[in-house]
This record gives sequence, C-alpha cells and structure tokens, in this order.
Amino acid sequence: MRMTMLMNRGDDDVFKEPMRKRRRSLDQRFRAFPPVEQSAFKEYEKLESRTRRVLSNTYQKLIQSVFLDDSIPNGVKYLINRLLALIEKPSLDPIYIGLFGSTGAGKSSLINAIIQQAMFLPVSGESICTSCIVQVSSGCCEQYEAKIHLLSDQEWKEELKNLTKLLHRTEDLGEEVDTWDRDDAVEEAIWKLQMFYGNGAERKSYEELLRAKPKGKIPTSRIITLKAEEAEELSVKLDPYIRTQRRDLAGEPTETQIWPLIKHVEVTLPRSELIPEGVVLVDIPGTGDFNNKRDEMWKKTIDKCSVIWVISDIERISGGRAHEDLLNESIKACQRGFCRDIALVVTKTDKLHLPEYLRERKVRNQAISSQREAVLERNDLIKLQRSRILKEKLKRKLPTDSKVLKTSDLVYTVSAQEYWQPALLTEEETEIPRLRGYIRKRLLDKKKRMVTKYVTEAFGLLLLTDSFNCMEHLPNEYLHMSGLRRFVEEKIQLLEKAIDQCFAHIEQPLQEGVRNARTSYRRILGACLVRSRGNQGFHQTLKAVCLKNGIYASRTLARIDLNEAITQPIYDQIDPVFGGIFRAGKPTGSTLLPHIEVFKHTLQEKMMEMGVRNGWKYDSYKKSFLIQEISAILGGLEDYIFRKKRKIYESLTTSVQNDLKPCYEEAAQITGKKACERMKDVIRRGVDRQVAEGMFERAQERMQHQFQQLKNGISEKVKGSITTMLTLASSQGDGLYKELADVKSEYKEMEKLHRSLREVAENAVLRRGMQDFLLKMSPSKAVPHKE
Repeated sequence: MRMTMLMNRGDDDVFKEPMRKRRRSLDQRFRAFPPVEQSAFKEYEKLESRTRRVLSNTYQKLIQSVFLDDSIPNGVKYLINRLLALIEKPSLDPIYIGLFGSTGAGKSSLINAIIQQAMFLPVSGESICTSCIVQVSSGCCEQYEAKIHLLSDQEWKEELKNLTKLLHRTEDLGEEVDTWDRDDAVEEAIWKLQMFYGNGAERKSYEELLRAKPKGKIPTSRIITLKAEEAEELSVKLDPYIRTQRRDLAGEPTETQIWPLIKHVEVTLPRSELIPEGVVLVDIPGTGDFNNKRDEMWKKTIDKCSVIWVISDIERISGGRAHEDLLNESIKACQRGFCRDIALVVTKTDKLHLPEYLRERKVRNQAISSQREAVLERNDLIKLQRSRILKEKLKRKLPTDSKVLKTSDLVYTVSAQEYWQPALLTEEETEIPRLRGYIRKRLLDKKKRMVTKYVTEAFGLLLLTDSFNCMEHLPNEYLHMSGLRRFVEEKIQLLEKAIDQCFAHIEQPLQEGVRNARTSYRRILGACLVRSRGNQGFHQTLKAVCLKNGIYASRTLARIDLNEAITQPIYDQIDPVFGGIFRAGKPTGSTLLPHIEVFKHTLQEKMMEMGVRNGWKYDSYKKSFLIQEISAILGGLEDYIFRKKRKIYESLTTSVQNDLKPCYEEAAQITGKKACERMKDVIRRGVDRQVAEGMFERAQERMQHQFQQLKNGISEKVKGSITTMLTLASSQGDGLYKELADVKSEYKEMEKLHRSLREVAENAVLRRGMQDFLLKMSPSKAVPHKE
C-alpha cells in the first residue's frame, strides 16, 4: 500500500513539475514586456501552441492510417507533407536590428544601455573598439554565452595570399618607402600577420607563411565558445576577441593572437527583462572588411536587417562623408534587402558647451536658463532638421508612399552617459526606453502577423483533411473543376502580362541611367583615383583595390568601390522605380506584390461564385480549402521575390565588376617606379575600352534578364502549386484519396482557434487603449537633480 501511494505521489509530482517548469519558462519569455503587451503576446503564443498541438495530433493520425499501405495516394502525400512543413515551421524568424555606424559613434555604448549592462561590449571614446560584427540576443540559456566564429582554413589562405601580395608589392617599388608613407592597407596587413605569426611575418612569402605555425591555438571546429554565470565575467572573457588589438609599449602584439581569423561573434544573454527573445541587435562596422568572406557577411548582415539604425555622434552629425556613406548604404539595404525601417540615432546628446550654444542659438523667443533646457531644445531642433533632411533623401530614392516616409520617428536623440549617470535628463529623455519600446512593438506586430497567418493556413489544412472523409461529389463536378482550371489558366496569363508591364517601368530609367553613366564615368573614376596627398601612400591602397576587383574596405578609411561608383548614375535613375516595383501597397502599374494580391482575390472570388452557383454549398469543405490554400501558396511568393531582389539590384555592379576584372588584374601586377600612376593609367584605359565595347549596356541587359528570370520563376511556382491543388480538390483520378482516420475533433478545435483570432486582436486593442489612458493620468517622472 505504502509503495502504491509513493508511486502515485511520484507520478503526480512528475506530472506537475514539468507543468510548473513550462509555466515558469513561458512566463519568463515575456519578462521584457509591460503587462498589457505581455497579455497580448501570451494570447498569441497560446493560439500558436494549441494550433501546433492540433497539427501534431492530425499528423500522427494520418501517419497511422497509411503506415501499412503499400502505396500512399498523392492527395494524402500532399497533405502529410504540408502538415509536416507547418509543424516544423519556426515559431518566429528573428528581427535583426542593425546598428550601423563609423568609429567612435557609440554603437557599443548604445547596445550596452539597451541591454542594461554598462560595460558589456568594449567602449573607448574615439578609437576603434569593436573590430567585427557582433550579434547580441536573449534566449533560453541560463548562462551568458558567446560563440566566436573563425574563418575556415581556405578562407584564411585566400586572405593570406592577398595580404602577402599587397606587402611584397611595396618591396618591388624600386624606391624607399618610409614608415610614415605607409597607408592603412599596408599597416593593417602588417599588423594581421604579426599578430597571427609573430614579428617578421610581414617579410615572409605566402609559401613560407603556409608552413609557419600560428602563435595562437585554433580549434578544429573553427568556433570558440565562452560561457559565464555573470555578464561581467563573460565581458572580460570576450573583450580580447572583439576589441581591436593593439601593440604594447615594446611594439609586440598583445593578447589574442587569433584575432585576424575572427569572422563574427554571437552573444546570447539569459532571458532578459529588457530585450525580448526573438530580437537580435547587430553591431555593424561602418565600412566592411578586406577579407572576401567577412566583407560578404558585412553586406548580407546589413541586407537581412529589417530595421537599420544609423548611429552618429552629435558632434559629427553635420556633414562628413562617412555619415553620408552610412545613410546611402542603409537606403540601398531598403532596395536590395529586407529593410523596412530606417532611423537616425544621434548619440552623446548630453555633450553641449552652453556659452557657445547660447552665442549661436537662433531661437530667441524663449530664454534658456540651464544646461538641461539647452540640451532639450538642441535635441528637439536636431530632430526637426535631421528628420526633414533624411526624409528628403529617402524621397529621392524610395517610392513616395513608402511606409518609412510616413513614420514620425525618423530621428532619436540618445545619451547613454545620462542613462547611467543622470545629471541633466530623465531616463525617458535619454530615449533609451523609447528604443526598447520600439523593439517590443516590432516584435509584437510580427508575432501577430505570423500567428494570424499560421492559424489561417492550419485551418485550411484541417478543412482538407476532414473533407477527405466526408466529400460529397456531384456528377457534374468534373465539368465545374475543368471550368475552374480554364479560368485559372486565363488569370495566370493576365498575371504574366501584368508582371511584364510592371517590369517595363524600369526600362526607360535604365536607359537614361546608362546614358548618364557613359557621360560621367571618367569624372567619377578620376575623383576615386585622386587623393589629397597625391600618390603618397595611395599606391598601396590602390594595389589593395585591384587585388579585390575594385573594392577596398578598411576599418578606419571610407569604403572604396569603383564598380559601384561608376554605376551610381544608373542607380540614381532607377532607385525610385525599383523600390516601387517591390513595395507593398495599393496596386498600380509598376507594383509587383499588389498584382499578385489581386490575382489571389480574383481566384478566391471565383471559387466563392462557383461554389454557390454549382452546388458547393453541399461541399463547403472544398470551397474553404481552395480559398485558404491559395492564400498559403501565393503568400509564400513574397519571400521568394525578396530573396531574388538583391541579386537583381546588384546585377549592375556585378556585371561591371566582371567586365573590369582583367584590367584590375593587370593593374595589380604592376611594380617598379611610378607604379601608382601606371596602375591608374591601366584602370582608366581598361574602363574606357569596356565602355566603348558596351559595358553599361551589358549591365542593363543583365538586369533586365534577372527581371525576366524572376517573372518566369513566379509563373512556374504559381502554375505548379495551383495545378496540384486543383487536382487534389477534384474527385477525378484513381488513387487520389482513401478513407483516413477521423479528425473531426481536431477540425472543430481548429475552427474554434480560427474564430478566436479576431477576439485576441480586439482584446489587444482594448488593453492598449486602457494603457494609454492610464499613462495620460499618471504623473510624469521627476527631473533629475544634480547635486
């Protein structure tokens, strides 16, 4: 008896303990949200969780019903595969928020403030601290964890070959090169080799260095994992890997010898009360990297960010090429990548010299009596001025109805210093909480869209599953489905014509851009090949440019891209039209996605009409399945289109780079006296020759070809998927269906979940209204008092 009681008690505890753990785990996931947002997020999580459970139960029943069959009907295969794909679909793709800024702008300080860890990432005034891409997120781990990803052996060999070519080019100049004449490219190459192999490595050949033993230990996995119980402990361990390495007083490299191998770093925090799981903050260096793989990752990281914050110091916000380059690169990310939102984040806004500000102050209608009032007034003025400038810049590049142009928060003025040590500003006035609120809102909105789409798609599949066992097919149904197929074929042809008309809008801007490029390329190229100090030191940078086919990225100098520079006149013409083609919104002649949306609604309306007219009122399952499945099929096209968008946009520079590759290679081989002028001459003559042979026209043709390939891909995907769907919905054909396990209970549960979507959305709106009301009624926070 006692044993039975213990067993019963043990079973009960075993059952209750996982439930308690799951509940605690679920509650911890929402710690970053205030109560109102927590409630909304929990409801969407519950909807998703229950939907996944229904799908899993349905999948198990189907597998059991066909497990012993010699052959599985096509319809059942389709259904099982669709169920499995939905079950395995990630809960939520991460939201990448890129902090994009130049040296000393305050990216790391801003991330530290947002995650509430004062010195977690290295910060050091004006000098370069973060030397690679660093991703920071929170997760389900109980410890602080960092993964340092290293270049593969092949990737390092490729960089090593370029570094030695660059250095040994200096030895072949036939003239003495003073240390002071070394440019950034050579300094960085020497530093990397000394760091990795020791002093004197810069004088060795590529073959000698391949045989040399590195100073540091390299793990075979090419990943270094660090863990710690506390943030400070991990910060100390991580610092040598992400802080730009320096020499000691004797000129010897310090600390981490494998630093040149580091590709990027991923940092995961335990579940945070400030940053929700599913958000990744990315510290992105401003110029890219000399190594091909790191530079490719730099571009891909920018392109996968759905939000980009351009970080700029308050003292460098006005003018400066670096700031303009960052803005331009961010706007390009809107064109070629997934970016939907850009904002300018002005840092260090506590800095203000009051006497100087009062002397230059233009607003005279109100007296300023304190440093605090001056800082707040100056911040408001910067927001007005910079919002207007940024909006005008975006208007020149993006469609006029782009969502980013309508946002009220284009500029943030933040102060990490005041956040940690308040003397002038309240916590709210530092705008760190505003950025956190923005992050939470983005995640909650994305979760809402994802769960709505997920539940709707799952409901469609349960409709089909249940219909396998209860379809009542009418004698004339084959005629009805044949008519529907003809209708779909006609609409696909109309969609293809609409896509052709949409893509045709790019032709004239492309032609005008090509004409502009032909008349301006010499001036642009000349400006790229001139430096204020003449050729002093520049020959080494030019050598690096040629070794990398027209591109040179340095951690300290502005990025050089000759291919992009001479194609810029084309991009200036096509950018607004290109952005218009790939935007969402109201259907116009030049927009792609709305045409697909119209196509979807046309098919769904036709099915509704045929369902009523031809007797589908007796078979509502089929009608509902077809309507839901069309949404799922065409909804997946958006991801496909955006993946292709980058290749299309970059086809111009890729084409030009390929055409100019022979002249870059020829210039890279030049040594001896006056090598710099001879390299420039080879590049100029090579570009002239290629332009005369139709280089820009070929680039135009290649972009148009990429558009045509996209159209073909859309057409093939639509035809294949919808044809399969209609075949499955038809009762004709042998072996399409069989009697399956009863899933009526799962269907009813899914029907309830689908109905509850609207209720959850209405609850969220109601709670938001109540929260806003309470905030208005609550007293504002006190202004900090400086003692």
